[in-house]
Amino acid sequence: MKFFTKKRILEAVVIIVMGIILVFTVDYYMSALRKTPGPENAYVPEPRIEYGIVVDSFYVVKDVVKSNENLSSILLSYNIPMATIEQLVTKAAGIFDVRKIRTGNNYTVLCTNDDLRKAEFFIYESSPTNYVVFEISDSLHVHLGAKDVQVKLKSASGTISSSLWNAMAEIKASPNLTVALSEIYAWTIDFYAIQKGDNFTAIYEELFVDGTPIGLGNILSARFNQGGKDNYAFRFVQDNNTDYFDEKGQSLRRAFLKAPLKFSRISSHFSNSRLHPVLRIRRPHHGVDYAAPKGTPVHSIGNGTVVEARYAGGAGRMIKIKHNAVYTTAYLHLSGYAKGVGKGSHVQQGQIIGYVGSSGLSTGPHLDFRFYKNGSPIDPLKVESPPALPVKKELMDSFYQVKLIQGRKLDSLNMPVKSTLRPI
Repeated sequence: MKFFTKKRILEAVVIIVMGIILVFTVDYYMSALRKTPGPENAYVPEPRIEYGIVVDSFYVVKDVVKSNENLSSILLSYNIPMATIEQLVTKAAGIFDVRKIRTGNNYTVLCTNDDLRKAEFFIYESSPTNYVVFEISDSLHVHLGAKDVQVKLKSASGTISSSLWNAMAEIKASPNLTVALSEIYAWTIDFYAIQKGDNFTAIYEELFVDGTPIGLGNILSARFNQGGKDNYAFRFVQDNNTDYFDEKGQSLRRAFLKAPLKFSRISSHFSNSRLHPVLRIRRPHHGVDYAAPKGTPVHSIGNGTVVEARYAGGAGRMIKIKHNAVYTTAYLHLSGYAKGVGKGSHVQQGQIIGYVGSSGLSTGPHLDFRFYKNGSPIDPLKVESPPALPVKKELMDSFYQVKLIQGRKLDSLNMPVKSTLRPI
């Protein structure tokens, strides 16, 4: 007797085919079911959060502090009782001085989303990044907060036609970038000696809050080509201190700044025989004259003690600073002295000590800057100042990694035909 008859084989085939059809039918049904929206997988929008508060359920009012407005006047306009306002002021003590609410700053009021429009939160923006939250709901509470800051990398490249300031203005760079770059190179580049054709490239951070630029972050690296020589600056942190170093790991900082003014021009050099502009006779001029508008801040080129601050005849108002046992500097023809600066004062490198003027024998506003070594005058432009501490040996590998990455970025930004300001 045959075990498999034709009839049984046919029945088996039919069963297998029906099973396959059933499997595909169930799978199709379940797939369609999964795709059908239901309460459990319906789209739920992300809650809107501002100042750390979910604001979806509030009626939101945004405004700016107007002239003569203060915390009391603003909250009174939202029918907050004066007694409650006084309690808020007490709560704010030691956290935020409500007297520092400034005209023009932004504030937000979160009100109940009903006909009453009862204010429950008042948020004052003390700066583009910082704010103060006054909670006025069931309990009174005051706390500080900060917005998230986004950082974007940008680059600036330019060619000098007259000055660094003008070159930056031509590419519409922030004045803060100009000042920051000049401070980085303050010890190594004399910006009064830069020439037409010198060029620069800088890679820096620009800070944003809610998509709005709020200022300059760190300059990460820079290259300033002066007279055909590249001067590199790489930002590096060691011992929790940030400094800028050249490609060999030497600090760009020096014991003395290259010049006592930030932006100006040299109008007269150190000379043993110069025709005096007032006396019209030849006599030594043992200093460097910087032409600058009256009132331009004058900075001490190094730490030291003021040993003279007086009117000195033809030198006019003058300050003399002893930096150490070897070096002394003098600043002549000032229009006045900075507040708190006088004989015996201790001053720091870069500190404002006075202001450009035309006192004494002078034909116009300028600073006559003098440098003495062991009591003898020397040319300020030829002073070799020792550098600050270099990158530590044990950190050189880390520094070289920073230099490698930033150096490649700088090299990829070869000076274009025209100056640029762009993201990278």
